[in-house]
Amino acid sequence: MTVCVLHVAAEMYPLLKTGGLADVVGALPPAQSQLGTDARVLLPGFPAVLGGLADLEPVADLGAVFGAGAVRLERGVLAPHGVVVYVVRADAFYDRPGNPYLDASHHPYADNDRRFALLGWAAARIATGADPGWTPHIVHAHDWHAGLAPAYLRAFERQSGRPRVPSVMTVHNLAYQGTFAAEHFGVLQLPQDFYSIDGVEFYGHVSFLKAGLFYAERITTVSPTYAREIQTQAQGAGLHGLLQTRSHDISGILNGVDYAIWNPSADTTIDTRYTAAKPAGKAKCKAALQERMGLAKSDDALLFGVVSRLTEQKGLDLLLSSIPDIVQRGGQLAVLGTGDPALETGMKNAAAAHPGAVAVELGFDEALSHAIIAGSDIVMVPSRFEPCGLTQLYALAYGSLPLVHRVGGLADTVVDASLENLADQLATGCVFETFDRDGIVAAIRRAFALRSRRTDWKAVVRRAMTQNFGWEAAALRYGEVYGDIVRR
Repeated sequence: MTVCVLHVAAEMYPLLKTGGLADVVGALPPAQSQLGTDARVLLPGFPAVLGGLADLEPVADLGAVFGAGAVRLERGVLAPHGVVVYVVRADAFYDRPGNPYLDASHHPYADNDRRFALLGWAAARIATGADPGWTPHIVHAHDWHAGLAPAYLRAFERQSGRPRVPSVMTVHNLAYQGTFAAEHFGVLQLPQDFYSIDGVEFYGHVSFLKAGLFYAERITTVSPTYAREIQTQAQGAGLHGLLQTRSHDISGILNGVDYAIWNPSADTTIDTRYTAAKPAGKAKCKAALQERMGLAKSDDALLFGVVSRLTEQKGLDLLLSSIPDIVQRGGQLAVLGTGDPALETGMKNAAAAHPGAVAVELGFDEALSHAIIAGSDIVMVPSRFEPCGLTQLYALAYGSLPLVHRVGGLADTVVDASLENLADQLATGCVFETFDRDGIVAAIRRAFALRSRRTDWKAVVRRAMTQNFGWEAAALRYGEVYGDIVRR
């Protein structure tokens, strides 16, 4: 039997991307399709989504709901993989310029509760026959934006008396929960008793993510270590109690890399292509990056790269404290990102204090992100917590050794260049245990020491580039989860 799966998310690369969620939703369905799953995607009708789909056609009128006026379900195709994408067409909700979640003042839209309730509700409508030609066996909700989909599936089952289509809830980042004031519950069109501790209520608020975690048949996270961490008080973000009760329903499935996009032998956005067997082009990428960012031209300078949201979660405050240690040892730092104004200012001040050694570009630039990944010797991902992390996986593919905090998916994917791991031919980067200045500085010192041992350095770079984190393994694991649900 071909299993039909509807992925529900707020963004999907290359249509719309604000973070790693888009990369996952862009890569997982095609990987599943290669294995015989009929995987489709449901997205809000943001302008970038509508503009990027081919053969867009109407599927169903969904009526006037959530105050959005007349809502339509449309269907198109995303090239080159040919993934079918459904779109919730509600221009009053989604036809807005700029960030999909924030207004011009960088505040969340006041109607985000209704905008993303509609997304989950539309998913449940597809699961109950809105498209006469296709019905999913599984609804797979991603992050809080889709968190109400499992709740609406339960509600529709109660209303119709027909068995519901089961659901999977994937947590990409537990810190973002989609919480709204309790008085917003009334606009969600859910049964009144769903607002309870055994439902969507969360410390006197409505939580979209909690709804998904409570009502979905299975829960997945994007790495095995993160699956364990979120069941602890320290990293459970207030949801650890619920997650502990559902421990047997939780699977940690490591994200993958789309090597069609992140591959230094085929990447047209970088200065010179290269491979593990013929790595000479990497030095040219480094020189090009130094010139692009205004850093001193030097092949000997150990170049640290950062491509990240500038937030405390990503450990960028810790990185700021360690910049003098990098510079004093003759290193360089290239930063691309945007986020917390205080961290943006701190990075800019560091660049001003160390001209030629520290360069910062605020904002997001996909081509520059590839250039930094390819041109750096070390890519820093010093996160306080990290559900999976994709940056370190991209860095490995490009032979840019990740320097990471041993947490979440970073712990699952990077092996520290300790003497023991070098001897056992396991090392792929630098890992620090304690989230403090001493911890990160020790890892920075280890990176400089490794670079001074040229034979070891080349061996670790080669090993990093031959790691395989392709999506096929993740697609197989998700297939096992779906199979368990369908068999039940």
